[in-house]
Amino acid sequence: MTRTSVRSPLFVCATCGYESAKWLGRCTECGTWGSVAESLRPAARSSAGRRGADGFGVGLRSAPVPIAQVEAAGASLLATEVAELDRVLGGGLVAGSVTLIGGEPGMGKSTLLMQVLGRIAARGARCLLVCAEESTAQVRMRADRLVALAPEFFVVSETSLPAVMAYVAAVEPVVLAIDSIQAVHDPDAPGAAGSVAQVRDGAQALVRLAKESDIATLLVGHVTKDGGLAGPRALEHVVDTVLSFEGDRHHALRMLRALKHRFGATDELGLMEMTAGGLVPVTDPSALFLADRRVGGTGSVVTAVMEGTRPLCVEVQSLVVPTGAPIPRRVAQAFEGNRLSMLVAVLQQRVGVVLANQDVYASVAGGVRVSEPAADLAVALAIAGARNDCAVDPDTVVIGEVGLGGEIRQVPQAPRRLTEALRLGFRRAIVPVSTPEVPGMTLLRVGDLREALGAAGFGAG
Repeated sequence: MTRTSVRSPLFVCATCGYESAKWLGRCTECGTWGSVAESLRPAARSSAGRRGADGFGVGLRSAPVPIAQVEAAGASLLATEVAELDRVLGGGLVAGSVTLIGGEPGMGKSTLLMQVLGRIAARGARCLLVCAEESTAQVRMRADRLVALAPEFFVVSETSLPAVMAYVAAVEPVVLAIDSIQAVHDPDAPGAAGSVAQVRDGAQALVRLAKESDIATLLVGHVTKDGGLAGPRALEHVVDTVLSFEGDRHHALRMLRALKHRFGATDELGLMEMTAGGLVPVTDPSALFLADRRVGGTGSVVTAVMEGTRPLCVEVQSLVVPTGAPIPRRVAQAFEGNRLSMLVAVLQQRVGVVLANQDVYASVAGGVRVSEPAADLAVALAIAGARNDCAVDPDTVVIGEVGLGGEIRQVPQAPRRLTEALRLGFRRAIVPVSTPEVPGMTLLRVGDLREALGAAGFGAG
């Protein structure tokens, strides 16, 4: 008697794509009610297959070859002529690459896209902008303001993914931009527009299109309340580059970082200023960050940090106030909170700065976020100065990493940092012992935190 194979049913959530072997009234993954429906389970493929003469499967597009025999052809770069974007991308867009740009509403993501496409199209390369959240008339108004009316710049307002594919096939652009990926949906696929399944499948389809047609593709992505990219984590994995567009909507400064970049480094920082005519590069960011500095103020210390290959001088501020709360507050802004708590503990335990009954606030002025330990010593001196009502000499810059034992450790590229500080008028520097000489800069070398407080003119207590 022949046994008939029965295909077991598969139930899929239309919202998040969760799969279950049985029907569920409420999806256990995303919590949506009534979104789980039966779907056919794909038939299993035979793993045996036929073998060709070379021992590999028949029908494959290419056979594995030794890596030494692969042609070393470099990817060509298409400059966007937006200087800070090219800096972050390592020179420009790569043909066939997919770049995801995320940021809060009002940061200027659409403005950045318009400037990029307008300048590339002005050089004769055909560009297509798919507006899934705006009408073409609204886009035209922005193009007038940004002077981006190039003949090879095409625009279409569309939210259907099959229609977008058809427009791309008709226009054959060199650069494709979609604003935004969450608003594009496939009417034949399960789930509502913006759902996890729709965003994931739509992004994968656009990535395949970009690779097959060698189209440099730019996708705009929404962000969640905590600043992360909305949608499935797979969205970040399938693209080649993930850019974060940051800033404060109440200020003009915008920062562009690469969180992932398959074609280059991810440590560069792009700095731009939002103006009536669009985004313009910040030519001297250090001077911008220190423009409103109050010279001689207590709790204020200038440090030099590295953002990629660019040294930046920023002001670290601290405020120390008495508190009657059983647990004092440790608040860090644009600086890592755990690092602040560690520095407070080292100051109290190794030097004797009493902070047990004090609220400690630390901030980096200017809007730039500092994540490297080279700013440790500056933060520690700012806290000690605020606690003892002392000010660091206004022409002094401070760099150094603080260890748990209170020792001051070396930081990379110290000469470049000090050269940038020297250009801005700083003549003295409190630095680790092993820091090399910099002509024109007087170095106050310190081995531990107690020596650093003495070099700054502070007392402990």
